[in-house]
Amino acid sequence: MIGLFWNLLLALAWVTLTGSVTAMNLLAGLLFGYAALMVLQKQVPALKGYSRRIPRLAAFLVFFLKELVKSNLKVAYDVATPVWHMRPGVIAFPLNAETDMEILFVSSVISLTPGTLSLDVSDDRKVLFIHTMFLHDEEQLRDDLRELERRVLKVMR
Repeated sequence: MIGLFWNLLLALAWVTLTGSVTAMNLLAGLLFGYAALMVLQKQVPALKGYSRRIPRLAAFLVFFLKELVKSNLKVAYDVATPVWHMRPGVIAFPLNAETDMEILFVSSVISLTPGTLSLDVSDDRKVLFIHTMFLHDEEQLRDDLRELERRVLKVMR
């Protein structure tokens, strides 16, 4: 998070110094700031691993958008057709996420996907309770959620 903050500050400094407030200039500032932080990450311990997070974040966004479109189409098809294919249910999903921030992001991404909703986290923060519209194959759902969590944690760690 510190690296992202510094990258944004460097991008804003770039925009200020060039005197051109455009989206392309801001993007250029972000890229130049990213390159500068990539060089500095060996000397500044707080920036360690920042250069690996941006490509991981881009890969996660592509994956998440694909999953978002698939789940939107699935829910829309179920709503639009006269035969209901949904089989709602609640599952307990064991978490690999450890910190509050990781649990927050995992549960938020799950809730953003149509057809699933994060309900609660156990007191020991090891289990996430999830409501799903389509509980036809519980193991397949768990595998999909594990992949989603793995990708979120890959971006955050």
